[in-house]
Amino acid sequence: MTNATIYSRDSEQRKEDTKMKDITYTKKLAYMGAGCGVVLFAVFGLLPGAFLGGVMGLKIAGLLFGTPVSAGLLPRAIVAASMMVGVMVSGTMFIMASTTLGWLIGTIVDAIKTGKKELATVEHK
Repeated sequence: MTNATIYSRDSEQRKEDTKMKDITYTKKLAYMGAGCGVVLFAVFGLLPGAFLGGVMGLKIAGLLFGTPVSAGLLPRAIVAASMMVGVMVSGTMFIMASTTLGWLIGTIVDAIKTGKKELATVEHK
């Protein structure tokens, strides 16, 4: 019984080793792109996202409660919620764009490394 246990652990370890080695450039560069997107969002997207969301919130609150927006609780909540939505949209755009770019570059690198030529071939009749 112990031999079977040792053998099953050994085969599980080999399966894990092959899974860890299967990480391709596509995944690596997609993760790197996501990390770069987070940094770019923190530097270039956080403040403009909050600003544009706040402006939209002021417009919505102005339409609902009148043009000089009062300092009530509901108009403030609308402005705060729209600022959060603006930040979320900005973050999503930065992170998704850079992840997609990293994935695309990784796919090209993987295709070049493995020698697959199906991506660039065109059949003529």
